[in-house]
Amino acid sequence: MTSFDDTSPASLARRAWLRKTAWAAGAAALGGTSLGLSSSLAFAEAPLTPLKLSWNAGAICTAPVAVAVKQGFFRQHGLQVELVNFAGSTDQLLEAIATGKSDAGVGMALRWIKPLEQGFDVKLTAGIHGGCMRLLATRASGIVDLQGLKGRTVGVSDMASPAKNFFAITLKKLGVDPDSQVQWRQYPASLLGEALKKGEVQAIADGDPTIWSIRDSDHLIEVSNNLCGEYENRVCCVLGVRGSLVRKDRATAQSLTQALLDATEWTANHPAEAAAIFSEHAPQADVGQLTAMLKSHTDHHHPVGDAFKKEIALYADDLKTVGVVNSGTDSARFANRVFADVLV
Repeated sequence: MTSFDDTSPASLARRAWLRKTAWAAGAAALGGTSLGLSSSLAFAEAPLTPLKLSWNAGAICTAPVAVAVKQGFFRQHGLQVELVNFAGSTDQLLEAIATGKSDAGVGMALRWIKPLEQGFDVKLTAGIHGGCMRLLATRASGIVDLQGLKGRTVGVSDMASPAKNFFAITLKKLGVDPDSQVQWRQYPASLLGEALKKGEVQAIADGDPTIWSIRDSDHLIEVSNNLCGEYENRVCCVLGVRGSLVRKDRATAQSLTQALLDATEWTANHPAEAAAIFSEHAPQADVGQLTAMLKSHTDHHHPVGDAFKKEIALYADDLKTVGVVNSGTDSARFANRVFADVLV
């Protein structure tokens, strides 16, 4: 008698086929395939693959994760997803994914690239969207562009935050040394606005929703964001999947990636509905503000394949200019190593 290899390509293909067949048959019997009660009943006919997905429930960038749960995109792709709200360091998150405590996670490219350079077994499979990082200054400061930060102090929530890294990169490209000509001062995110009011800093940089809520103050201006210039069509939020899952169960990694891409496109097309869904995870947030944030993000831009791999390499190049990534790192080779094209 031959043994049954549950992780063989043939087995994985058959499992995927069975899931789709069961869903289609159930949906047809119920008279439709649209997401809703009928499809939920149809999905129940097919076995779902359990999977743990780490995310930051307080970050509006991760709204497509909540959408994928609420609108049934995970179930549509045969997954029973358990969300893990992770508030620790990026190193801890990537270690949790690499060691199987979680199967995948959603996070910021500019925070993940350095730990990935150090060798965590996590593969990036898709970009999620662009936007969500902003730099604000007081009107009284006279700062109207990034060059105006020369000789000034900028408040950030973390010296390794994506916002700090991003604006350091853009300053460098403009000929302003972010280390010697700009001072950075760290505060808890909730106190960045107070630091501005007290005059301890002249500008602040952070991500939505924190920075957006401060942005609405009439004494502030938005000097710049991460959708300016060459970054207009650059992703900032990415999906990372455990390397062993990609190698041993590619079908599940593919299903997760496609489900999140579908949810991200749905978010782009239905920002108000997506904001209402996400607000369940951020009860103190104003749905109108969340909607405006999502409209300002580029959820239609969720690159995969070579396009995504190129963006990873570009970020690695950027981070080398400010000393975050090692100068000797080959960015194209790095992108090849950390990227997995699970959709082909």
